[in-house]
Amino acid sequence: MFLTELKLKNFRNYQDTHVTFSPGVNVFLGANAQGKTNLLEAIYVLALTRSHRTNTDKDLIRMGEQSAKVAGVVEKQSGTVPLSLTFTNKGKQARVNHLNQSKLADYVGNLNVILFAPEDLALVKGSPAVRRNFIDREFSQMSPKYLYVANQYRASLKQRNQYLKQLQSNKQSDQLFLEVLTERLVIFAAELIVRRIALLKDLNRAAQPIQSEITQGQEQLEIEYVSQITDVDQMDEEQIKAALVKEFERVNKRELMEGVTKVGPHRDDLRFLVNGVDVATFGSQGQQRTTALAVKLAEIDLMKEQTGEYPVLLLDDVLSELDASRQTHLLKAMQNKVQTFITTPSLSDVAKQLIADPKVFKVSAGQLQEKNDD
Repeated sequence: MFLTELKLKNFRNYQDTHVTFSPGVNVFLGANAQGKTNLLEAIYVLALTRSHRTNTDKDLIRMGEQSAKVAGVVEKQSGTVPLSLTFTNKGKQARVNHLNQSKLADYVGNLNVILFAPEDLALVKGSPAVRRNFIDREFSQMSPKYLYVANQYRASLKQRNQYLKQLQSNKQSDQLFLEVLTERLVIFAAELIVRRIALLKDLNRAAQPIQSEITQGQEQLEIEYVSQITDVDQMDEEQIKAALVKEFERVNKRELMEGVTKVGPHRDDLRFLVNGVDVATFGSQGQQRTTALAVKLAEIDLMKEQTGEYPVLLLDDVLSELDASRQTHLLKAMQNKVQTFITTPSLSDVAKQLIADPKVFKVSAGQLQEKNDD
C-alpha cells in the first residue's frame, strides 16, 4: 500500500495543505521546528486515529481554530481508499470511502504505518510501558482480532479498577461483583496473552536474520515474553486462565488495599537477549540500537505477511542517530519495497548513494515546496 496524497486543514502549524507523494521515497528537508515531524504525525494519525506525540486530540488543532482535518488517499491491492479524520473539542469523526465509521476499530487497518523515531532506539532500554505500547500498536495494525481483544481488555481493566476504588471507600460493597469483573477480565487477558506470544514469535523469527546480517553473524537475537505467570509461553489459553485466577486469588488483599488491578498483560514486558544475554542490562548502546533497528525492520515483512500489504514507513530524523553501517541496512531494507517518508535537516552521504529518485520537499514554517534540484 502507499499514500498518494495528503490534505491538512488547521493541523498543527499547517493551515491548508495538499500534497501528492511518490510511491517510493519522500524526503522532508528543513530546519527544526518548521513542521517536518508534524507531517509524519499527520500520516500516523491518519492511520491510527491518534498521535504518537500527545494523548490530547485538541493539541492537533491549529492555535485559534475550532477543528482540524487530516485526509488522504491510500492505494491498496484491493483499490483506492479515501480516508479522513476530523478533530473538534467534542471528539473525532473517522470516514472511510466518505462513510462515517461508528467504531474507530473499523477504521484502523486501512492504512498501516511503521514509525521509526530517535526515541524508538530506546525500545530495548526503555520502560516496560514503552514495549507494551509498541507491541499493542503494531500488532493491532496487523490483526483486527488483536485490536478487538486489546480494546476489550482495556475496557474491562478500567471497569475493574474503578470498582476496586469503590471497594476501598465502601467495605460493604458487593465483592461478588468484583468476582464477575475478574472473570470477564481473565477471559480477555488470556486471549490477549496468547495472541501477543504468537505474533511475538513471528516477529522474533523475522528479526533474527536481520540482527545476524547487521552484525555479520556475530549476534543471535531472541525476544522473550515476560509475564507474572511462569512458563506462560508453554501454556494454552485455558491453562493461562487458570493461572491468572490463582494469581488474582494470591493478590486479592493487596488489590483491595491499593485499589488497583495487580495482575494481567498490562503489567507484562519483553526481554531482548543477544547471544543469551539480556541486552537491556548488559548490552552496549550499539547492541541496543542494533536490536531496536532489527525489530523495526522485521516489522516490515511481518506486516506484509499478516496483512498481505507492505506498510508505509515513517523515519523521523532517525538517520542522524545511526552510524553509516546501520543507515545502510535501514535504507537497503526499504529500497524498492515500501513507501517511505523521511524527515531530516539534510541527507547523509549514505542516503544520497542508496536512495533512488527521492521526491524531496523543502519544509519551512508550515509550508511545503517540492525541491527539483539535487
